[in-house]
Amino acid sequence: MFSDILLPGVVLTPRSLYFESEIPNISAGLEANATYFGNAGWAQEYLDFCHRDEHFRSRWLAAGGDWTGKVVIDLGCGPGNVFATLGGKPELLVGVDVAAGSLELASRLGYTAVLADAAHTPFRSGVADIVVINASLHHCDDMDAVLREGARLVKADGVLITDHDPQLTAWDYKGLARFLWDARLWVYRMTRHGFHKSGSQQSWGLRTEVHHRPGDGVTKEFFERTLEPLGFEVAVYPHNHQVGADALRGDLGPAQWKYRMGNVLSGRDPAAPASALSLMCIARRVHEERTTLIM
Repeated sequence: MFSDILLPGVVLTPRSLYFESEIPNISAGLEANATYFGNAGWAQEYLDFCHRDEHFRSRWLAAGGDWTGKVVIDLGCGPGNVFATLGGKPELLVGVDVAAGSLELASRLGYTAVLADAAHTPFRSGVADIVVINASLHHCDDMDAVLREGARLVKADGVLITDHDPQLTAWDYKGLARFLWDARLWVYRMTRHGFHKSGSQQSWGLRTEVHHRPGDGVTKEFFERTLEPLGFEVAVYPHNHQVGADALRGDLGPAQWKYRMGNVLSGRDPAAPASALSLMCIARRVHEERTTLIM
């Protein structure tokens, strides 16, 4: 089944727990992701603690349903957090990442793991019922290219789901909030508070955050302008992280005080949709790509 979805002429190199595709250009961002998420200990921490709560599970099941019997491609799969949280019995579950250490963990969870650039995968078009891009776009050099690649892989009436990328308007801090954002690394080191346990881990982690910074991130318009011309109906749901299926009914969920304060100090209403931390995009392919030029 896996060989059936490969592009003609593609030959992948088998490793112990994953397959490897050629990556011709290694950018600084790609190297950072390969190093950080490839570290076995750091990848295990990410698998254990990130995207593993009931809010996440509820939201994703509402967005894409049960994966049982489906062909699923997870771009930027990391160590396999999404499937580890959702479960199910997919017909085929393929995970793509640039980090070998993460792919080994994903393989043990049931992924057919492939080391490849998410913007240039070795798969045929229109092979997946569900394409997943969770917390991955902002780690990629070219978010548009990865989103388009994900769209290319979706079958007719299939669905592309993205989530947990920073919403540009929520993270575009101003004034004192921007000063505190710029000083956050110093604050973490002084308070010894944060997810990362060492300076090296923190440094590599920050290097992976290619589009997670003030003035950058994803927007509703980004998803619409990229996916609608490719034949997708696009729905975008702003949300904070502690909300489940209710996010699809307009509930933003609560935000931690530090994020509320960041928006207040930036002159924004912390309860507004534009202040929600993330956007979930649910895009269903309903017709063929438009061939007319869209200005």
